[in-house]
Amino acid sequence: MTSSSGSLKLEIHTDDKTPGKWSVPLGDDVFRRFLSGGGGSEMAVFGEGSLFSPFLFGKYFDPSDAFPLWEFEAEVLLASLRSLGQCRVDWSQTDQAYVLKSDIPVVGKNNVQVYVDINGRVMEISGQWNSNKKAATNSDWRSGRWWEHGYVRRLELPSDADAKYSEAFLSNNDDYSFLEIRIPKINSKNKF
Repeated sequence: MTSSSGSLKLEIHTDDKTPGKWSVPLGDDVFRRFLSGGGGSEMAVFGEGSLFSPFLFGKYFDPSDAFPLWEFEAEVLLASLRSLGQCRVDWSQTDQAYVLKSDIPVVGKNNVQVYVDINGRVMEISGQWNSNKKAATNSDWRSGRWWEHGYVRRLELPSDADAKYSEAFLSNNDDYSFLEIRIPKINSKNKF
């Protein structure tokens, strides 16, 4: 399905078939070794300013741990990246909704998925990016060294977010995809 602006509307899943994925923590030292041995693809996915960078929030933070994004002002948290022109993500809120916008590098399969755990109030944005390395033979490659095959960012949803009415859109160009997620507020009269 395509929106009027030419963006593909993504299905937001609520029934996660593999809830334990991303269970292996990505530590600072492991990430630095991985990134130093990688090439352009690794930097495109996990580099500074990327939604999936462990350093997006100013210090090391495992992207598979949920982060309370909307408790922080984007202008403040991303000030240093914005001053260097390296920011590829933004978030905001209006009276009606919470909004997340991000460039996502086109690398490998780039099959972006969005999951919402309505009871746990966590949104997960993930995908598989590395098609050059041999994929794991089982479907649970994320329970191992997931960062070699995919990317993730888990976000805590605010208490007034109405996650079941969330919408996600993806538009593509040659170098980047653009992801926009809108999560209405519970008391908002304007559901999408």
